[in-house]
Amino acid sequence: MNDFASALDTAAAIRRKDVSPLEVLDASLDRVDKRNPELNAVIWRNDDEARAEARVLGERIAAGADDLPPFAGVPIPIKDLTPVEGQPVTYGSLGAPDGVSDHSERVVDAYRRAGFILTGRTNTPEFGSITVTENLRYGPTRNPWNPEHTPGGSSGGAGAAVASGMFSVAHASDGGGSIRIPASCCGLVGLKPSRGRVTSVIPGWQGMSTEGALCRTVADAAALLDAMSTPDHNAWWNAPSPAAPFATEPGKDPGRLRVVLNTVTAFGVPVDEEAVAAVEATGRLLEAAGHQVERLDADVFDAAALGPFLHVVNGGLAEHEGIDWAKVEPHNRAAYAAAQEVDSLTFTRDLDELHRMTRQIVARWGDEFDLLVTPTMAIEPPPVGVLKAVHDAPELPPIEVLSMAGFTVVFNITGQPAISLPLHTAASGLPVGVQLVVGPWEEGLLLRVAAQLEAAAPWSDRHPPVS
Repeated sequence: MNDFASALDTAAAIRRKDVSPLEVLDASLDRVDKRNPELNAVIWRNDDEARAEARVLGERIAAGADDLPPFAGVPIPIKDLTPVEGQPVTYGSLGAPDGVSDHSERVVDAYRRAGFILTGRTNTPEFGSITVTENLRYGPTRNPWNPEHTPGGSSGGAGAAVASGMFSVAHASDGGGSIRIPASCCGLVGLKPSRGRVTSVIPGWQGMSTEGALCRTVADAAALLDAMSTPDHNAWWNAPSPAAPFATEPGKDPGRLRVVLNTVTAFGVPVDEEAVAAVEATGRLLEAAGHQVERLDADVFDAAALGPFLHVVNGGLAEHEGIDWAKVEPHNRAAYAAAQEVDSLTFTRDLDELHRMTRQIVARWGDEFDLLVTPTMAIEPPPVGVLKAVHDAPELPPIEVLSMAGFTVVFNITGQPAISLPLHTAASGLPVGVQLVVGPWEEGLLLRVAAQLEAAAPWSDRHPPVS
């Protein structure tokens, strides 16, 4: 099969018996063998276990099984922040405990029900707390488009694994942009679902983090969301069930939308010309499709909320058990110490403030406009080496981190669905993503518009150079 086939196309070929699950898996592992030494995207492998599972599935298919789940036989790696029973989970940290997990996260169970074969684990910054995939335990992950640059973070290992053709899809998660940022850096589709759409045993960062995936097509993103978003009657938050399966949304008419383009960040960082050009080109595509397009020259996000958000992020370090904090990287040790200085009254007030701000922001969708379009990042993917700047000033996010997350983090706070699409390529040859944001729980609308843009400006023939 094509190295860059979509997950749905791969699953369809397996169902047709054009290829067996084992052939698909072996081809994927061969690409990991060839490409991972340079990129450092995959940091743990379970080849024998995955092959055994692929053989059993192949035997079922050969025997005539016709009750296959939608992604039967498709390999998928899991990000090294998420537990899988029987696998190690190190959080990218030298301070992580030894041994293997005694349970799996809900999204992992959903992948298994969907027929995926769990294949390896991908690199992440320590505890997923910065926007580049660099850590002291495994080293940096590199961007397949240019290995001197980062694939973003915190799902950068996942992004590099998919962009390079090692896998057609990879598990990812997003607490401040960690699906959308790697999607932008690597030229992929990255959908952050609504809060409560894909539930976790314990919602990360007080519900501001969510599980998801990185893939190549809008159709894959839609079908993956169906697979991941089963109701969870034991959770605090559940998004309403969609009116129709998400997989049916691409290709539907989104109607005439009120669209606003925004290229201003709340953090005051400059926005690259390439990022602005990407948004303006997307605006022209949307206008040509019949939408009403205007500019919004003020940011929807108040930078004053960054302090309360960081208190939540720092406090989230308590979610990790058994950590040897003496071995943790300087920026996370500083964050852990800062969290210990925040009393419960302050933390409660911080959450109250984030709730109030969310109401003010979300009310604009449906009132003033239907769709917001921004750059995914204010900058192109920076060179590998940002971790040094993080460690040189561990108490403060460096400019690269603010520039990469300035457009994404607000929608983790509000819980709105957002997607990054690979609609632009910079003069440097690096991908530049565009972020689309809709109102709460409107993933169906988001997928319709995303598919409309994919049809107007296809990206399926754009891939990084690989051997």
